Amino acid sequence: MRSTLSKVTALAAVLALAAAACSSNKSADGAANETTADGKTVITVFSPSDPTMNLDTNRVTKLMSDKFKIQFKWQTTTFDSGPAKEKRQISLASGDYPALFFLIPWVDAFTQAEVLKLGTQGVALPLEQLIKDNAPNIQKALDSNKTYKEMSTAPDGHIYALPQWADCYHCNYPDKLWMNSAWLKKLGLKQPRTTEELRTVLEAFKTKDPNGNGKADEIPMTSDPQDSSLIAYLMGAFAYDPVGANNGQRSLLTLNGDKVTTPVNTDAWRQGLKYINSLYKEGLIDQAAFTQNAQALQAQGNNPKAVVLGSVPVLWPGIFVQLGSKDGRDKQYDAVPPLTGPDGKTYTGLNYPTSTGYTFMLTNKASKEAQVAAIKMLDYIYTDEGQEIANMGPEGVGWTKPGPGDIALDAKTKPLYKPIQGDKVPKNISWGAMGQYNNTLAYRNAQVVPTDIYSEAGLERRLFQATKLYQGHEDKAQWFPQTSVWPDPSLSGELATLQTNLSSYVNQNQLAFITGSKNIDTGWDAYVKGLDSTGMTRYLQIQQQAYDKYKAGSK
Repeated sequence: MRSTLSKVTALAAVLALAAAACSSNKSADGAANETTADGKTVITVFSPSDPTMNLDTNRVTKLMSDKFKIQFKWQTTTFDSGPAKEKRQISLASGDYPALFFLIPWVDAFTQAEVLKLGTQGVALPLEQLIKDNAPNIQKALDSNKTYKEMSTAPDGHIYALPQWADCYHCNYPDKLWMNSAWLKKLGLKQPRTTEELRTVLEAFKTKDPNGNGKADEIPMTSDPQDSSLIAYLMGAFAYDPVGANNGQRSLLTLNGDKVTTPVNTDAWRQGLKYINSLYKEGLIDQAAFTQNAQALQAQGNNPKAVVLGSVPVLWPGIFVQLGSKDGRDKQYDAVPPLTGPDGKTYTGLNYPTSTGYTFMLTNKASKEAQVAAIKMLDYIYTDEGQEIANMGPEGVGWTKPGPGDIALDAKTKPLYKPIQGDKVPKNISWGAMGQYNNTLAYRNAQVVPTDIYSEAGLERRLFQATKLYQGHEDKAQWFPQTSVWPDPSLSGELATLQTNLSSYVNQNQLAFITGSKNIDTGWDAYVKGLDSTGMTRYLQIQQQAYDKYKAGSK
C-alpha cells in the first residue's frame, strides 16, 4: 500500500501535468475557454452510451475531434431511459452540468417544457444566431422543413435546443398487427379484413391446433404493455386513436375542425372497448398481454417446444421473436392491414414526426469557442457524408458505396450507401442513434437493402413494404400537431401534471373495461364524469389556447 506522502506526490504530479496540458482564458462571449496543448477546445458532453460503446475511443469521436479541434470530456449514462433521465436531472439540479447535452430521443431527450424552463433560466443558450453564422446545413433544414422549424422554435422566437429529424417511415405507422401466415395457410384461412373476420381467425388459432403438436398451447393474440399497440390497432376499426408525440405515451388529443377534442369519451371509443373486451372474454387475447414484460413476450415467441404465437400487435416482429431463428419461425409473421369496423371505419394512428424530444442543447457552461466548434460539428452531421459517418462509422468499415445491381429501399430512388450488416461490423465505430440528425425520408430510402424481405439484412424492406398497408388509413383531419404547438410556458407545470393524471386515469379504466373488472355498460357514465374531475376540461382548454396561437402564426 502506498504511503500518504506518495499519494500527495502523485496528486501533485497529476495536477502539474494537467496544468501543462491545458490553458484557460476568458472568452469574449461565454464561459471560460479551455484548450489542450495541441489547440483543441475542451467541451464537456453529457450523452448516453451502451455497453458496446466507449465514447472516449469511438472512431467517430476521434474523427470529429480531429476535424473540428474538439477535446471531448464525456459524461455518460446508460440507454435505460429511467436512470439516464435521472442522472441528467441530477446534473442540472447540482449545477454541475456540461457545456453540451448530446442525447438520444428515446433515451433521455428534453421535453418542450424542460427546454422552455432551461431557456428562460439562462441555462440553455439560444442557438439561432449561432446557426445563422456557422451552420448553413442546419439553417437549410430549418428553412425547408416547416414542421422541424416549428418544433425547434420556442414561443419567444429562440431556438434553445434542437430535436433530431429522423424520418422513420415504418415508425410513422406504429399500430401494426403481425399474424402467423403459416397458421392461416394450414387452416385454409385468409388474413382478416374486418373485426368479425379477426374473431373467426383467432378462434381457429385457439381451437384448431395450427402448430400441429396436439396441444391447446396456441396463444391467438398477445403483446406486452411496453411495446403494445393492441388497443390502438383494434380501436382503429371504431375510432381514431391518436399516437401523439410523447415517446411512448399515447396522445389524448384529436381535432374536429379547429376545435381540440379527445376521443376517449366518445361512444365510438366505448364501442371499441366493448369489442376488445369481447375478444378478451372469449380467451382470444392472452391475459398476460396487459401485464407481462418484454422479456416474457420474447420467451413466448421463442418457445423452444413449439411456435405458440398467432398474432402480436407491435411495431415490428423482432419485439416478439428472434430474427434469424433456426427453425425460421420469424419468417411466418406478416402485417395485417387496418381492420374495418361495423360502421365502415378503418383508421390507423400517425406518429409524425417520429423523432421527438430535444437532443442538442448548449448550456451557459460553453465558451464561445466551444459553441462554434459544437455547432459546426453538428452542421457536418447534417450533410450526407456526416450522416453516413456519424450513424454507421467510416466508409469501408460500417458502410460502402453501392455496387452494380444494388437496389435502394425505395426502388425508384438512386442508391447512395450500403450499410454493412451484422457481425461484419466492428464494435464502437459509430455514434449510432446519437447522430441521427437530418435523416430525411429521401436519405433513408436511398440505402441499399437486400430484396429478400425475410432475411435479417432485408428487415428494413420488410417493414417498408408492410407499412404501405397502413399508409392512407391515418385521419390527418383529426391529427393534432403536438410537436409544433407550444403551450404557454407559465402553464407547462400544470399541463404536465394534467397529462400524467389523465393518461393514468384513461389507461387504468380502459384496462378495467377490457378485462371486465369494470362493466362498461354500467360504468361508462361514471368514467366520463371522472375524466372531467381528473382535469380533462382544463387540459383541452390549455391545448386549445396553444393551438389557436399556433394557427394564428404566433410563435
